[in-house]
Amino acid sequence: MTSLATMDATSSDLVERLRHSDESALQECYALHGPAVQSMVRRYVALDDVDDVVQQIFFEFWRHRRRLESGRPLAPLLVNLARQRAIDHLRRRRVVVDVDTIPEPAARGGEDFVNRLVFASEVREALEHLSADQRECVDLVVLQGLTQREAAERLGVPLGTVKARVSRALARLARLIEEGVPS
Repeated sequence: MTSLATMDATSSDLVERLRHSDESALQECYALHGPAVQSMVRRYVALDDVDDVVQQIFFEFWRHRRRLESGRPLAPLLVNLARQRAIDHLRRRRVVVDVDTIPEPAARGGEDFVNRLVFASEVREALEHLSADQRECVDLVVLQGLTQREAAERLGVPLGTVKARVSRALARLARLIEEGVPS
């Protein structure tokens, strides 16, 4: 097993090699950190575009290699860059649709709209019947879109605790909404 001191020394060496334009260092960096970068990009980008975005990230990383600081780990830098570029990619892919080509919705007297409002109200009311811990986990994972691991880190609790809270909360929400939320 690799010790933390060895990993830091290796990372520092890798940064120095990158700063001195050693292309094999870029290949090594991709081998070490490529999977984490791809994982981050996959969260945001369509599967067909993932490889292109990852390539852009490592190209940009290489272009700015002389700005790297010795002793700073590369993984957080690359994952943050991946998140930013994935979001940029989504913004550029915004599809513009001609309003005249969209068919008019079938008039149903606003029934769908009212049903959505009623359901949203029921969900909000049901959320109030969860424990504070469950509500906090649901907010982070379901509403804010964090992974369960990220929520666990933010809350300072084990991953299993977050998984259990979310699972129980969603089951309880389903029951409350199905049975009618008690007032």
